[in-house]
Amino acid sequence: MTDRFVVVPASYVYLLREADDGGTEVLLQLRQGTPYMDGHWAAAAAGHVERGETAYDAARREAAEELGLTAVDLDFELTMHRTRSGEAIDERVDWFFTARSWEGEPRVMEPDKCAELRWCRLDALPSPVVPHEAYALSRLGSGDRYVTHGFDNTQEGHA
Repeated sequence: MTDRFVVVPASYVYLLREADDGGTEVLLQLRQGTPYMDGHWAAAAAGHVERGETAYDAARREAAEELGLTAVDLDFELTMHRTRSGEAIDERVDWFFTARSWEGEPRVMEPDKCAELRWCRLDALPSPVVPHEAYALSRLGSGDRYVTHGFDNTQEGHA
């Protein structure tokens, strides 16, 4: 009998805007009060895909719940299949989206989970960033549609 794992799906939304000097900025949140990666910078909106929900629907729901935004115009960037090498955790499948258009002003809607929102240049991210998200951010605009993170091969795969 094969030992099967459970895949946990999540969607991430990176809001992007042009910086005054022509570069690109991304909106990040500083995680606080959570059991995972407290004190790390992460997507301003992200969360698990619920049963019966598409990855796109989850991304829009998370943007509303965490940032108070509606009409988020999502662009699919990439899918990441990830795990933590050698650790007994479920494997993850993450969908990463960007958006340059939305309705509303981003604001902290869950202050028990988010200490701060900050616009950051993509080429000068704060530290520390959640590791798999740092990798995803480095792949934005690359054309990669599938990447891996955390597998024993130590090389991050992409296609």
